[in-house]
Amino acid sequence: KLSTISHFQKMKFFNAILSFAAMASTTNGFVVQNRNAVAKPFASAVTKVMSNDIASSTSLNMGIRSFFKRSKASPKVEDVAEIRALFGLWNDALATGDSRLVAARYAKNAVLLPTVSDTPRIDKSSIMDYFDSFLLKKPQGVILDGKIRIGDGWAQDAGIYEFTMGVNGQKVKARYTYVYVFEDGAWKIAHHHSSVMPEGIDIATPITKEGVQNLFYLWNDALATGDSSLVASRYANEGVLLPTVSDVPRTDFASIKDYFDLFLTKKPQGEILESNVMIGTNWCQDAGIYEFTLGATGDKVKARYSFIYKQEDGQWKIAHHHSSVMPESIPPAGQPITVSEAQGLFSLWNDALATLDPDTVAKRYSKNPCLLPTVSDQPRTEYDTIKDYFVNFLQKKPQGKILESYVTLGTNWCMDDGIYEFTMGATGDVVKARYSFVYVFEDGEWKIAHHHSSQMPEEVVAIASLPKETVLQ
Repeated sequence: KLSTISHFQKMKFFNAILSFAAMASTTNGFVVQNRNAVAKPFASAVTKVMSNDIASSTSLNMGIRSFFKRSKASPKVEDVAEIRALFGLWNDALATGDSRLVAARYAKNAVLLPTVSDTPRIDKSSIMDYFDSFLLKKPQGVILDGKIRIGDGWAQDAGIYEFTMGVNGQKVKARYTYVYVFEDGAWKIAHHHSSVMPEGIDIATPITKEGVQNLFYLWNDALATGDSSLVASRYANEGVLLPTVSDVPRTDFASIKDYFDLFLTKKPQGEILESNVMIGTNWCQDAGIYEFTLGATGDKVKARYSFIYKQEDGQWKIAHHHSSVMPESIPPAGQPITVSEAQGLFSLWNDALATLDPDTVAKRYSKNPCLLPTVSDQPRTEYDTIKDYFVNFLQKKPQGKILESYVTLGTNWCMDDGIYEFTMGATGDVVKARYSFVYVFEDGEWKIAHHHSSQMPEEVVAIASLPKETVLQ
């Protein structure tokens, strides 16, 4: 006890304590540049003890405990601006685009609960991994609202921040909590929790693949009722219908109902042949091929479909419905042709006549032709029989011209009807006849699919009314 030792012994003891105190001032979590700065308060306390010749060991022990308590504590922080500035250091690290620098802002045993990852990040490598992806968006943040609390060796900053993504200008708000601790001479992030604004989160309504596919049958059952209003009610408030056999997009209840007013007269019932399902948060998609049996006629019709369903007022409704005919069954886009061009096709046939080559003429007809000739009762429906007709006809050396023409244009077909006149080079005779040419666009050319040629009926009747002897003369 101090009361039983001499003054000289007390001095030796106190000098040893001072040396230890000066050495200890360089440890305990922070560095003091001047060791005497820490030793002086302790020395002052010792001097006071010595000057008063205090013999109580309790007083000395209290002084020693007070010193060590002060030397181990983190720096005293009272300014909230100093804590708020720590966010700026983290944000500056984001601006470098280097995940290593961002991860260095976190404490050794930090926990990061990120905004857009379900995985807690509890070490440097996993924190870096998160920011490797996040930094690709070039984020820069600003605190919109935050509250700071300061404790003994820790501080907390919690509130709402907003990020601007440099890659696309998108702005994203989130809630944040930072807990900072003093570690290795610097304030570090011990805990960082970031979460999306909860009022913007949809709570997912669960649905399975089979559940999605069964939504089709709710619609199909509505078709079976024959009630267009009931069918239209299966669509969402802002649903879009792109129908199979109408060019008009239907974007409201009235126009959707209007489409089904007509379609339901065919008494359709559908069946899914192929289905491909996707499921999201309160939406799902079913796309594939369905087939309808039309009860009114018994016809079967295949089509491609896309249904996108969404949760609305507690029900799955059709937000988007696109139905289209099978594309391979659609004729190719129409080959444009004008009236004058259709009339000009006769000249190609007439030029073939001028060659006097029956093959050349027969080649002007399509693959599945029909020729009803002027002076033959036999329909000619194939290449050889058409050629056979022109073997005899070309001996007269015919050349024709159109006297009257009436043209009809269609998709990849056209028709030219009227009256033509032939001059027979072999005899000089001139013969009028009525004609019908139906042309089709085949293998990149306009060909004759149908050719009907007939004598002028009034002439036929007149001749038929003459006595047989007169006709024979």
